[in-house]
Amino acid sequence: MDRNQILTPRAIESLIADGHYIVINDGQVLRLDGWSEKHPGGKLAIRHMVGRDATDEINVYHSAKTLRLMAAFRIGRIQTPWTNFTPPIRGGVFRKYQDEEESIGSRSDDEEPALASDAVSVNSSTTSLDLSADDQLKPDDEPLIHSTSKTIECDGYGSDNSGQINYRRAYQAKADVFDPYPERKGLTDRPLPKDQTRDAFTAQTMQDEINKDLEKYPSLDSTTQRNITKKYQALHQRVKDEGYYDCRYIEYGKEFVRYSLLFALFFVSLRAEWYMTSAVFLALFWQQIMFTAHDAGHRGITHNFVFDTLVGLFIADFCCGLSLGWWKSSHNVHHLVTNSPEHDPDIQNCPMFVTGPTFFKSIHSSYYDGFTFAWDAAADFLIPYQQYTYYPTMFIARFNLYLLSWGHLLSPRSQNLGSSSWTRPTEIAFMLCYWYFFGYLLLWCSIPTWKLRAAFVVVSHVLTFPLHVQITLSHWATSTADLGDAESFPQRQLRTTMDVDCPTWLDFIHGGLQFQAVHHLFPRVPRHNLRKLQTLVKQFCEETGIEYNILGFVDGNKKVLSRLGEVGQQVEMLVQCQKYMAATGESGLH
Repeated sequence: MDRNQILTPRAIESLIADGHYIVINDGQVLRLDGWSEKHPGGKLAIRHMVGRDATDEINVYHSAKTLRLMAAFRIGRIQTPWTNFTPPIRGGVFRKYQDEEESIGSRSDDEEPALASDAVSVNSSTTSLDLSADDQLKPDDEPLIHSTSKTIECDGYGSDNSGQINYRRAYQAKADVFDPYPERKGLTDRPLPKDQTRDAFTAQTMQDEINKDLEKYPSLDSTTQRNITKKYQALHQRVKDEGYYDCRYIEYGKEFVRYSLLFALFFVSLRAEWYMTSAVFLALFWQQIMFTAHDAGHRGITHNFVFDTLVGLFIADFCCGLSLGWWKSSHNVHHLVTNSPEHDPDIQNCPMFVTGPTFFKSIHSSYYDGFTFAWDAAADFLIPYQQYTYYPTMFIARFNLYLLSWGHLLSPRSQNLGSSSWTRPTEIAFMLCYWYFFGYLLLWCSIPTWKLRAAFVVVSHVLTFPLHVQITLSHWATSTADLGDAESFPQRQLRTTMDVDCPTWLDFIHGGLQFQAVHHLFPRVPRHNLRKLQTLVKQFCEETGIEYNILGFVDGNKKVLSRLGEVGQQVEMLVQCQKYMAATGESGLH
C-alpha cells in the first residue's frame, strides 16, 4: 500500500462505511482500527474524531513522541482543505461505492484503484439524511457534509416535528456569503402558542439557542473557520516555543507543603479527639489534593504517561477513594465534545439537572452505550426547581462519585489494553486500601460511637462541595447548542467554557480550574502556567472575534443559577402547554 497516495473524500467515506476508524491529522489519513482498543485516552475519543480533521485535537493532547509514532497508522494523504464528516457515533450516515469503476484516489488510467483490497467505502455526514432523486451522489458529486451546509435547521419548523437537529445541504455559488436562516430573525420574541406540541416547543427552543450563538460568534463559513484554526495553530506553536509546557516543579513543592499541613492538622485533631475539627481538615485535604490528580490525569506534570498516571492513581484512588480511570474515561470525551447533550457525560444529569433544551426530547447517550435519558414526569417535576436543588446536591455529590467510581471499575469499560492495561488492577488495589484506612482504621477504630462516625462522614464529605461547584461552574452556564462540524476546535471550546476571575493570591483555592477556557484550549499545559497563558488567549480572542467568557466567582454562580432557572421556566411553559392541550382536547396528549 502506498502511504503517500492521495485519497479522495469518497474513498475515505467508503472506508468509514466499512467500519474503519479513519481520522485526518495534518493532511495525513490515519486508520486507527487496531489502536482504538489500546488507546490510553479511550476508544470513544477516537470514535468522535472519525472522518474529521482532528489535527488540533491530536496535537494538543499528545506529546511529540506520540505524534511521531502516529506515522505508522498512515494509509494515505488528502488534498487540503478538508471538509469534515459527521462521525458515525454522532449520527453520520456513510455509504459504500456502488460503481466499481469509480475513481478512489489520484491515479493514472492504467493504475489500480487505491485501497481496492480494503473495500473502501463512502460517508454522508448529515445527522438525518433526506435525499431526493436530484440529491443522489454521482461519481463526480461531493459527499454530503455538514461543513458545506449554509443553513442550520431544527426539524419542527418544517413538516417533521421530531426535534432532531438536521444539517441540510444548501450549496451556494459564493461560499463567502453565510446567512443562516434569515427568515427566523426575531424568533425569540415570538409569543408561545398554547397549543404547541412538545416536539415543536423543543425544536423552537433549540433553534433559538442556535440562532443566538450564530449571531454572537464568528461565521461558520470555511474561510473564517480556517483563519481561526491557523491563528490557533500559530498560538499553539508559540506556547511550545515559549516553554508553557515546562512544569515549574517548585510550585508542586509548595502544593505538597500545603497538602501535608492539612493532613497533619487532620491527624492531630483526630488524635486529640476533636472529631469534627478533624473532619473539616480532611475535607480541605481532599478538596486541595484532587487538583493535582486533575493535572496528572492530563499528563500536565511530567508529561510522562506512567509517572503522571501513578501520581493520579495514588491521589485519586488511594487518598480519596475515587477512580482516576472513571474520571479520565468521561473527562477525555468531555473535552472533545464539550456541552454536547448527547455525547458529553458531564452534563448528562437528567432528571436532576438539565442545562439545555435538547434534553426535552429525551436523548440517547453515546457515552453510556445508547442509554436513553428519558424525559418523564420526574423531569417535569424536578427541573423547574433545579436552581434551588443545585447547592444541596453539590453538598452530597462526593457520595455519587463513589458509586460512579466502582461502577466504572467493575464494568468492561475499565478493561484497558496495551500500555495502560496495568491501571485497572492498580486502581482496585488502591481503592481497597482507601476503604481499609478510611472505613476501618479511621471510622471504626478511631471514632468511638456511631453518632460521631455518621457526623464525621457527613462533615468531611459535605465540605468538599466547593470543588463540585467549581467543576460545574465553567460549563453549566454556557451554550449547549450544536453548530455542526464546520465549527473549529478553538471556537467550540471557547463558546462552551467560562473562566473564573480571581486575584492571584486565591489561585490555590480554585486549583487551576478557574482557567477552564485556557485549559480546554491547551489541556496539557501545567496549571501553574495558565494564568500567564491567559493573556495570550485573550489576545487570540480579540484577533478572531470569539468572545472570551469570564466572570468572578460570585457572578459565575449567579449565571449558573440563572441558566438553571431559565431552563426550569422553559419546562414549566412546556408542562402548561401539555396541560392546556390535554384539557381542551386539541391534541392527543393525555
